[in-house]
Amino acid sequence: MNADLKKLFQSLQLRQFAPVYLIDGEEPYYLDMITTYFENNILNPAERDFNLMVLYGKDVEWADVVNACRRFPMFAEKQVVILKDAAQMNVKSFNELAGYLENPSPTTIFLIEHRFKKTDGRGKIVKYAKEKGIYYTSDKVKDDHIPQWIQNHGNDINFRIGEREAQILATYLGNDLQKIVNELEKVRINVPDDKELTAEIIQKYIGISKEYNVFEFPEALTGGDMDKLYRMLTYFLANTKAAPMPLLIGTFYNHFNRLYLANFVRGKTDKEAAAALGVSPYFVKNIMASAQRWPLHKVERCMLLLGKYSTMSVGIKNTAGDKELLKEMVGQMLE
Repeated sequence: MNADLKKLFQSLQLRQFAPVYLIDGEEPYYLDMITTYFENNILNPAERDFNLMVLYGKDVEWADVVNACRRFPMFAEKQVVILKDAAQMNVKSFNELAGYLENPSPTTIFLIEHRFKKTDGRGKIVKYAKEKGIYYTSDKVKDDHIPQWIQNHGNDINFRIGEREAQILATYLGNDLQKIVNELEKVRINVPDDKELTAEIIQKYIGISKEYNVFEFPEALTGGDMDKLYRMLTYFLANTKAAPMPLLIGTFYNHFNRLYLANFVRGKTDKEAAAALGVSPYFVKNIMASAQRWPLHKVERCMLLLGKYSTMSVGIKNTAGDKELLKEMVGQMLE
């Protein structure tokens, strides 16, 4: 949770309400968190029956929204009006809401939830939202920041998540924050007294093998541990669902891209190298060691191979299955 979001929730918890809130952006996790708070925490249960109105962008025109906002609360000091999926409103109709935002009702707390994209900053909606209330954008977390986000979320819920475990979760669960949170909640329900996420817990409750996981596969290839590489290859050939080709190729590409960059950060401190490689300093030593064993021309060749097998994995100039492609790709990388 970034500083702007913390400030927003602190003001809500102190009941320092603005008349207008505009929230937008590509990351729905935080938008849902804010919207849920407005639905459940501003009014008490008795007040919500008469003073909570939820509207949907695809179903309303601007006049419907304004009429709802201008209505007086019943048996309460405030009413809450939530406009969900505002991005689905007709653009012209949505822009007409600027008139209300310029002069909002003091007895209405109005939330506009504009998910999956930012509101046009050139229009008056954003201008008046900033002047009269609060404007918050929920940006998508970049893929290389997901492991750190997972660790930070672990801290928020008093559950220690190590760098290795966070990287494994990020590799398998991707950048869907809600999916990550749901998986960690499932773990906490099953092991409420544990204070740390271990590889054993990940394997048991999330279903990611501590020994045979995609994250370890490219490291086995470039790390020189041939026994481990062949064990993992045998496992993935027998369990193709555990490592679909798009996931494997993406993981291999990230790994080789870091080895490529490692050739240009030699001599830098671990902190400087970590920033350039987009990883935690914890991983720098292993990456630099692999880069020593795997020369630049070989890294470049493997990246070209990944491009080739990426197209083949979706059926372009290829009729072979994932099993045959994986075996062939690893064999060519070892040549």
